[in-house]
Amino acid sequence: MFGEFLSIIFKSIKLDKSLYKDNKNFGEASIYFAGLIMILDGLAGAVAANTVIKTAVAMSGLTAILTWLVWAIFIFVIGVKLFPDKDSKIPFKKVLTAVGFAHAPGLLRFFAVTPNLMIPIIFLTQFWIFAGLIIATKQVLNLKSNLKAFGVVFLSFLIIAFLSISFVMSRMDFLPVSQIS
Repeated sequence: MFGEFLSIIFKSIKLDKSLYKDNKNFGEASIYFAGLIMILDGLAGAVAANTVIKTAVAMSGLTAILTWLVWAIFIFVIGVKLFPDKDSKIPFKKVLTAVGFAHAPGLLRFFAVTPNLMIPIIFLTQFWIFAGLIIATKQVLNLKSNLKAFGVVFLSFLIIAFLSISFVMSRMDFLPVSQIS
């Protein structure tokens, strides 16, 4: 079982598209493997961030799980419900699992042990995760075009970024909306 988990991580890091085509990678334990990857990704992010600012480890794990759900929801809604290909009829659980697997490059953030390494490693792993999400989206949703897979992931990213910035700014009383009574 641990060997299977490591195989999934290494295939994801190598951006191996066969990871998402092989149905044995989407068995009973797959959702737990994906969740564990996301929790470890959150912890790796906390380790990287702790080189500069103190980050609560539990909060990082919780944020990673929330991020996983949000990414999967947007990719599912955009790729399966709004702009589906004819073969894009797949269950949400498969998208959720694929999104979790695609975040495996984030585990490399454990190597950001000094402030000088933090920024380059975070940027590198974030682009790597983005590439993994594009590959996962194309394979799992059975999309014909790389451009469409990129579009689904990029549109999801834009929505998530907008919502995140809006949430943070509303908490900082910068948005005029927060001052309307």
